[in-house]
Amino acid sequence: MPRLPHSIFAGSPWLLPVSGVPARVAQVPTRFRLLPLLLVLYVSSAFLTRLALMVTNWSLIGHSPLTLSAILGIGLFYDLISGLYLVIPLVLYLLAAPRRLLRSRWHRLILYPFFFAFLYLLGFLAVAEWLFWDEFGARFNFIAVDYLVYTHEVIGNITESYPIPTLLTGIGIVSGLLFPALRLRLDRIIANEGLAPWKDARPGRRLVSAFAFLLLPLLAFVTVSSPAGAASNRYETELAENGLYQLFAAFRGNSLDYRTFYLNIDDKTALAGLRPLLSQGNSRFVGQKPEDLTRIVASTGAEEHPNVVFVMVESLSAEYLGSFGNKEGLTPNLDRIASQGLLFKNLYATGTRTVRGMEAVTLSEPPTPGQAIVRRPNNDHLFSLGYLFKNRGYDTKFLYGGFGYFDNMNAYFGGNGFQVIDRSDLQSNEITFANIWGVCDEDLYGRALKEFDASHAQGKPFLGYLMTTSNHRPFTYPDGKIDIPSHTGRNGGVKYTDYAINRFIEEARQHPWFTNTVFVIVADHCAGSAGSQELPVHRYHIPLLFYAPNRIAPGVNTKLASQIDVVPTLLGLLQWRYKTKLFGQDILRPDFTPRAFISTYQRLGYLRNGYLTILNERQSVNQYRIKEEGMQNSVLEKVAEQPELTQEAICYYQGASLANSKRLNRWDK
Repeated sequence: MPRLPHSIFAGSPWLLPVSGVPARVAQVPTRFRLLPLLLVLYVSSAFLTRLALMVTNWSLIGHSPLTLSAILGIGLFYDLISGLYLVIPLVLYLLAAPRRLLRSRWHRLILYPFFFAFLYLLGFLAVAEWLFWDEFGARFNFIAVDYLVYTHEVIGNITESYPIPTLLTGIGIVSGLLFPALRLRLDRIIANEGLAPWKDARPGRRLVSAFAFLLLPLLAFVTVSSPAGAASNRYETELAENGLYQLFAAFRGNSLDYRTFYLNIDDKTALAGLRPLLSQGNSRFVGQKPEDLTRIVASTGAEEHPNVVFVMVESLSAEYLGSFGNKEGLTPNLDRIASQGLLFKNLYATGTRTVRGMEAVTLSEPPTPGQAIVRRPNNDHLFSLGYLFKNRGYDTKFLYGGFGYFDNMNAYFGGNGFQVIDRSDLQSNEITFANIWGVCDEDLYGRALKEFDASHAQGKPFLGYLMTTSNHRPFTYPDGKIDIPSHTGRNGGVKYTDYAINRFIEEARQHPWFTNTVFVIVADHCAGSAGSQELPVHRYHIPLLFYAPNRIAPGVNTKLASQIDVVPTLLGLLQWRYKTKLFGQDILRPDFTPRAFISTYQRLGYLRNGYLTILNERQSVNQYRIKEEGMQNSVLEKVAEQPELTQEAICYYQGASLANSKRLNRWDK
């Protein structure tokens, strides 16, 4: 940790005994002696939180003295920085408060509630960090930022998942027990250490001292970056971080300019290098300019225009399916359907959020830093799944069991060729069960059947994009449907998901449009994103299934592929001849290039030839050989950089960023 400037802290009260200090040493006005108390309280709370998380995750981190001291030492440094940010309001108050107020009883009436509230806040933050870690295996991050935006769903989810009244009451009791000791210290500072007129400095000196206290957080803001990625073990890095610091760092990282933060090359060179990566033998570029990504995809057969139903399943990791080796019997129906359809067993999600899965499937683009495109402004009229099908005369409908303002879903789908139907469109008699995230999957499927019947009655083919919600904490669903009681955990959510999908398909089988329909079942992301590596590969492995009896032959495909390949593969099966700006490829073609993209909102990963290339926001690259990957763990070995893989990763990710920033991915007929 860097040495702090001596001139700022010389004579500072936390370096002095309470009494017997020569007046000439007391350079800092005594009114500011409340600041170190606040700072000590915060740093102590942050240290205890880190210690508790270390103990509970002991088996996931290294135990050498160097590792443990690094976690605690780096953590203390970031705790101090966060604490300096937190004391800013008190600095400003003490700077502005007149001497008369500080010597009056009103000063105590202000300080007592303030410090009690601060104690309560520290307890609340500690509990919140604990619960967030339990869910995501990480400190506060970009997900926590989103949670602050969508308070209705998030607060509802938390209250349905955890005993919040009990926790809040417990925090209050602990704060009440600690406050008497804190009050004694406050009284001692106010009465014994000072604020006597002869000890209180003139306004000019107060201003200088306040400036010193404000300068430190300003310097930290300008010069200190996040410790993310400092250790090869991600858990060690997360433990060394400070949750509050990371929360605000995530706010700052809401939008990350690729050229500013990531390894990059000349834009034209990147786009020129991207073109051969996008092309397959049945496609040709319509122009020669590097920035023109438009291609014409040819076909040797007659185009088919069946109905298409996408079912994007919340958090359905491959590890839960028997088809991928699970022995718990959670997905008997999906496993049976998979045996009758075309199952892709080596497909990877692009991210860890629903909006990333939506982006990957509807736009067929690699992830870009910061927010998913679904959440960004000016994200309408893009070259999308909706417009591709709408331009062929399809009824295109997005159906969601929750309120689609969440994550900007309604605006995104409505602006990209879909009619939007969400919970607000459902009648009361269509809802049999709901939690904070939305109606149960059965109710969503029930409304979808009505919508598809209406399109069929008008003689129009339809594209339905369904987003489920039931396989999500708090894992509640209608009673009596499966043999796992509601609200008992993830396994129940998975098994109810399996039950509801089977019921949907069996009911669809009774409708006249069923034989002319292709069902595409794909997860949005995995159930968890935690792992010891920068990007834990196994946490992105998801199932993809095409199901269309008498139309698509059963089979299993094991090629390494990405979520962005779903739509090009579907269109290849349907023998479409179409203009495209999609980044994905047809997995079923013999010239398909096996590769996949995995990411967080900052880390950009590229899987190719058994290696993982990671571009990070510090304009650097790490490469790993994938020694082993299972459903529960992946083993990575860091290797020397392979420039050709780095170049491909840059071309893909820089190209995707340029496509969005320069609007190269706009829809045009």
